[in-house]
Amino acid sequence: MINKESDLLKKTEQTLSKIREKNALTHCITNSVTINDCANAVLAIGGSPFMAEDAEELEEVVTIADVLVINIGKLSKNQIESMHISSKTANKTNTPIILDPVGVGVTELRNKTTMDLIENYNITAIRGNISEIKAIAQLSGILDESNTAKGVDVNSDDIITEENLKANGDLICELATKLDTTILASGPIDILSDGKTTVAIDNGDDMMPLITGSGCMLSSIVGSCIGGSNPFDGSLVAILAMNIAGERARAKVDEKDEGTGSFRTYLIDYLYRTDSETLINNANIKIL
Repeated sequence: MINKESDLLKKTEQTLSKIREKNALTHCITNSVTINDCANAVLAIGGSPFMAEDAEELEEVVTIADVLVINIGKLSKNQIESMHISSKTANKTNTPIILDPVGVGVTELRNKTTMDLIENYNITAIRGNISEIKAIAQLSGILDESNTAKGVDVNSDDIITEENLKANGDLICELATKLDTTILASGPIDILSDGKTTVAIDNGDDMMPLITGSGCMLSSIVGSCIGGSNPFDGSLVAILAMNIAGERARAKVDEKDEGTGSFRTYLIDYLYRTDSETLINNANIKIL
């Protein structure tokens, strides 16, 4: 088991190098509340952000993009139309699609939008908190019921712990297999699965949920990393980079007796300073 985990971590050096060499053009249809942070996070990890959602230009944009990231955080009728146009074009051009189903399970509109995208297009990866992933599992017929998230935040009953890690890992693996996609469920412990390999990542800091947009940023850099590599390896590098940057940002904030505003800035700084040695030396992963 240790050898398999070491092998995964050794691949991060090559994967991160590919990501930064590719400088993937990352087309984001994202939450307007966090759009600036998402763009800066993409730049910091080594991608190139392109924020576009006007229906008139989407086919052209997707045709030149390396990856499409769809975030349903602040839905509108026009944005939903744009998501469908972009996804249809992305499937024609074999452009990877990353879906962040923000708040799915909370409203019928979010449920319908999420499942329409999943059922009508080939989704390369889904990144959400565990309540959102469980809501998709329920809507997909894998779970009988799921808890309602607290707005866009995880339900306290769903929080991933050492005690429920195996059960959540099995669920995410089953869902990834059924949907033929890679799933990254975020929480105090993150779970990544492509239906073949399932990994728990125990990095990050409890200050991360206290800034707006940490999940949106993560989904955007997952896009850049997949656009420069492949779904599983790219997602693993993205979550390690984000979580370890969060740990380093928290240490800096504590050192200077600062707060969440400074944490947000340091988070971007340490994303930019991510290197393979930092990932390998600080990663805490376990194959489930």
